[in-house]
Amino acid sequence: MTLADELARQQRSISVAEFFEKNKHLLGFDSPTRGIITTIKEAVDNALDACEEAGVLPDIYVRVTRTGPDTFRISVEDNGPGIVPEQVPFVFGKLLYGSRFHQIRQSRGQQGIGISAAVLYAQLTTGIPTLVISRTGPEEAAFRFLIQIDIQTNEPVIIRKEKIDWDRTHGTLVQVEFRSTIAAKKKLLEYLKYTSIVNPHARITVEMEGETALFERVSDEAIACPKTIMPHPHGIEIGQLMRMIAGSRAACGEFLVTSFSRVGKKTAHEICRAAGISPDTPVSSLSPAEQKKLLSAMQNAKVPAPTTQVCLSPIGEDLIVRSLEKEFQMDFVKARTRPGSVYSGHPFLVEAAIGYGGKLPADGNAIILRFANRVPLMYQQGACAITGCIAGITWKNYNVAQAGLPTGPLLIMVHVASTNVPFTSESKDAIAGIPEIEREVTLVLQELGRELKTYLSRRDKSRLAEDRARAVCAIIPDIASKVAEIVELPVPDTSLIEGRLMRRVVVKKMSRNGHVTIEVRNHMATTNVLSLYDISRNPAEDARPAPSFATELDGEYTRMWQLEIPPGGVWTAEYSGTGGGTVQVRGIPPENIAVVDLDAE
Repeated sequence: MTLADELARQQRSISVAEFFEKNKHLLGFDSPTRGIITTIKEAVDNALDACEEAGVLPDIYVRVTRTGPDTFRISVEDNGPGIVPEQVPFVFGKLLYGSRFHQIRQSRGQQGIGISAAVLYAQLTTGIPTLVISRTGPEEAAFRFLIQIDIQTNEPVIIRKEKIDWDRTHGTLVQVEFRSTIAAKKKLLEYLKYTSIVNPHARITVEMEGETALFERVSDEAIACPKTIMPHPHGIEIGQLMRMIAGSRAACGEFLVTSFSRVGKKTAHEICRAAGISPDTPVSSLSPAEQKKLLSAMQNAKVPAPTTQVCLSPIGEDLIVRSLEKEFQMDFVKARTRPGSVYSGHPFLVEAAIGYGGKLPADGNAIILRFANRVPLMYQQGACAITGCIAGITWKNYNVAQAGLPTGPLLIMVHVASTNVPFTSESKDAIAGIPEIEREVTLVLQELGRELKTYLSRRDKSRLAEDRARAVCAIIPDIASKVAEIVELPVPDTSLIEGRLMRRVVVKKMSRNGHVTIEVRNHMATTNVLSLYDISRNPAEDARPAPSFATELDGEYTRMWQLEIPPGGVWTAEYSGTGGGTVQVRGIPPENIAVVDLDAE
């Protein structure tokens, strides 16, 4: 037997499951710490996609339970439409099996790898089958499965299948158990928080190590599920065109009109004429050389870009702002959604937001939130085109400090939605540097940067005015008191003098002898309706008048009064306390307000 014969005996095909078993890092399972996040990510993504396709508001429950020193059980339950019993084994037990791979529309998952990869990882690390319960409606029975994957054939193995009583009318529960660590607990909670930001219609509850966290929805309106479109002539390649031609019996002109997006009869005839082919020629009769000419004519033809209103699902500026305000306390936040664009025939659009101040960390780099098709990108930040665009902007032009990346109390969020997000790898952690996408990200961030610069300039002017107001409010009463003492007359009311100097709504806060007083004076010529927020560590249960509402978080109390003050009017509130904290006013332009904390003098 020759060496060639011996080598031939050793050669054999490799199944997809076998390949990913040895290369699990390609799917985001490169460490036990990351494995738990990737598993929950894939299950939550599937749940959100299913709920959106059914047109229901997602209610997703995530539970992480320790079953051993280094093993954990992950359960993810949703209220989606469920999965028919015949398909459950293939959805969870077969890699590269799914319904979205051939659809040209925005979706979180496409390849049909994610959740089955989690099943494979559990099987590899613990050998425990994956539990799946699903029900498709109140009139249908619920089925319980125990599933594994045959590594050699990439086919599902059903360990057990049975009907059960389940109190859910529809939905799916998946439970996997594998070796991992809870060291990434903070990052896991961050992933779920960020997921709630870009999915404002979803409610996500997580229970982990005896603690429960709720990420509430901010919108009660289910989003419209993106619709599938046909491929665009500028995004096609010769292999794909040959495959489409092989399955068609239409004439060339009809084939172009019915198989591609934004191609009408006139455009189809122009493409055929440029390729030297009659529109009536059966497309299946074209030779390989004629097919290449047809492709060249298609890519050179002036065809409108594919529509983005149908196949994409942007979050929207208002919902982005509301979602960010729910999770982060900031003084300023703005969002922008760019018009749809195209790269290589693939529709995409970019949304972004900038937040500043409040309780954002004042030191270090800005918080960068990257998203693709409503999914957080948690790893490989440095390899992502979004990060490169952020670093490439001269933030000093917008009054923001910069050391490579912008620094200070700043939050930058970028969301790329596309029918085909160009990820750098199968783990979907970073977006590749596509010039068209980089251009849109840069433009939207520059637009938001100008908004931020305007805010910071106004804030600085307002601070200067407040410093002057503080000086007026602190010095004039002292001068009046001293003069009255010298001339032996009563201390005059200095509020009229303050009004002439200020000509705005003045809010004073002071504490004396264990009592806090907040005074609001309207020195303007018009009635002002405003919301007054007092934030401090004083419970102020005896506040008079009582606030419209009061909340407590981590020992910090927030009180809000709704006020309507006529010209020259005065409003006062008092409560027991030691002062401190901050006072905020909303409902009036910042240039018409002066907030003075007399305790700071």
